[in-house]
Amino acid sequence: MLLPDCTLFPHGGLPLYIFEPRYRRMLEDAMEGSCFFAVTRLIGGESPRPADCSAPVGTIGLVRASREQNDGTSHLLLHGVMRVRFLHWHSDEPYPSATIEPVLSRFQPENQAQAAMLTLRGAVEDAISDQPPLVRDGILKLVDRADSPELMTDIISQQFVHDPDLRQRLLEIDAVEQRIPLICGYLEKAREGS
Repeated sequence: MLLPDCTLFPHGGLPLYIFEPRYRRMLEDAMEGSCFFAVTRLIGGESPRPADCSAPVGTIGLVRASREQNDGTSHLLLHGVMRVRFLHWHSDEPYPSATIEPVLSRFQPENQAQAAMLTLRGAVEDAISDQPPLVRDGILKLVDRADSPELMTDIISQQFVHDPDLRQRLLEIDAVEQRIPLICGYLEKAREGS
């Protein structure tokens, strides 16, 4: 599914309203099969060739809930599972369809994972320092659920990064240690701007 200015991260949630006939068909096929489909960012205007207008990396998601309306449209929640790269777009489906491969994240060096997570947590704490204590506690509990830098960068990116171009860039970076300074810089600028 091609979506303008929309990036879903693994472990994130994306509410969707499915109304276009082609995507209604896609959802029907997904629900009859594995309940998975991939989303990627639409870049510029849509063209007949998805390869010309889509980001190279997106996220495969699991349909967690779907409610079909009387008019055939649906409201659903897509849960991000894994980054994927679009290798080849097919033209034989009524909706965008592609061959994909997983994009695996890695953090190097492994012995600095805890320090990286403390740095990220600190950046979030600084960014939310002006929030009421109850809000701060809830946000930090969410961040503290992460047991790896990979998961923590995805949680923070999904919840706190609102710039569509940076979100896509973060999704495309497989080296987690390269994501961390981008996220920390964004959070610092956001705090200074508030």
